[in-house]
Amino acid sequence: MTGAEPYSIRGVRIRDHWFTAPVDHANPSGPSIELFARELSDDRVKSEELPWLLFLQGGPGGRGNRPTALGGWLAEATKHFRVLMLDQRGTGLSTPATRQTLPLVGDVAAQADYLAHFRATDIVADAELIRAALGSGPWSLFGQSYGGFCALTYLSFAPDGVKEALIAGGLGPLDGPADQVYQATFERLRRRNAEYFAKYPQDRAVVTRIMRHVVAVSEYLPTGERLTPERVQMLGNYLGGNTRFDGLHYLLEDAFVPTVDGERLSDNFLAQVSAQVSRASQPLYALMHESIYVQDEASDWAAARVLGEHPDFHPDVAEPLLTGEAVYPWYFEQDPALVPLGELAEVLAQRIEGWGRLYSREQLSNNTVPVAAAVYTNDIYVDREISLATAASVKGLQVWESAQFHHDGIADDGEGIFAKLLALVRGPQA
Repeated sequence: MTGAEPYSIRGVRIRDHWFTAPVDHANPSGPSIELFARELSDDRVKSEELPWLLFLQGGPGGRGNRPTALGGWLAEATKHFRVLMLDQRGTGLSTPATRQTLPLVGDVAAQADYLAHFRATDIVADAELIRAALGSGPWSLFGQSYGGFCALTYLSFAPDGVKEALIAGGLGPLDGPADQVYQATFERLRRRNAEYFAKYPQDRAVVTRIMRHVVAVSEYLPTGERLTPERVQMLGNYLGGNTRFDGLHYLLEDAFVPTVDGERLSDNFLAQVSAQVSRASQPLYALMHESIYVQDEASDWAAARVLGEHPDFHPDVAEPLLTGEAVYPWYFEQDPALVPLGELAEVLAQRIEGWGRLYSREQLSNNTVPVAAAVYTNDIYVDREISLATAASVKGLQVWESAQFHHDGIADDGEGIFAKLLALVRGPQA
């Protein structure tokens, strides 16, 4: 382990840490990777006197947050903890897993075997290695979205390493198949589309017009590829949050501009779309997304199969709906950053071996670690009913349900949500 000298950014005291971990924790003498984590604290306090809190970010495949000021949930958390912001394996400054680096592992089969060690169980094993290296006793967890999934895996297989766990929008299903997730997702997306177009009825015609336009006229994103109707539909990602919902309206308001060749999509619109639909910065998200739901089974492109049962989401219907957080085979045909990973994606989608159990129902039913979870009533990505069923399977888990927030709740009121969850796990004495 190495730790750099601390430095400060607008009230945030920062210290960078590096660790070496085995690719396969069951084979500690085998190939290794580097892990990066960033220690964050309030520059005004003696952080070395505070206990550790590990933040497990959403994803999969997203690096840790890079704060430039002490705000949001971090401002509240650093009143009580020094926070460790982990770049989960394959992301950020940890040994990367991208179209550029994966060929170093070997052929496609070798790459698939390698990525089979990039799930929640491996992230938990990494965290335990880091906790030991830091000399910490059981530490606190804060898991957002997929980070909450990882927290439940932690409680399943390494509960002695956890003092308390806070989860925001992250109670996923304890069992497969992945299809159940997407059945719920499409139903909630349908309602969210209706809510959006009821608030902005003029945008209904705009979205349909854009989708018809890109079929008839070749429009190209700044990254060089042609914009397709399917990728226009990906703008439904805006619907997953309170803080982004209205941003979609602003994106659409100047979609078209007059040109000598007639009405065309504006450069401003195309640039913003490109930023939303490209997975260049998160290729692991596309490769590993469905694997977070499968255990001892293949995903077999679950979202694409379930989509076939919901024709109102097809791009060629009269008034196509916007989609959201899911991965489809055509991602690896239309996104230049993913095209080189297409064969690997197919192998992973059909893979059964290596997708072991992510949770222990027995251990969770006997859980003794204080746990509190925020469940957002109308969350379109982590379904309420699935979340409540999972909560009921974890002994002692306290649920705080709110219809005020969507999936990006901690971006909306991170301080309030963190404080609420911490008070729940610590009780009246907190």
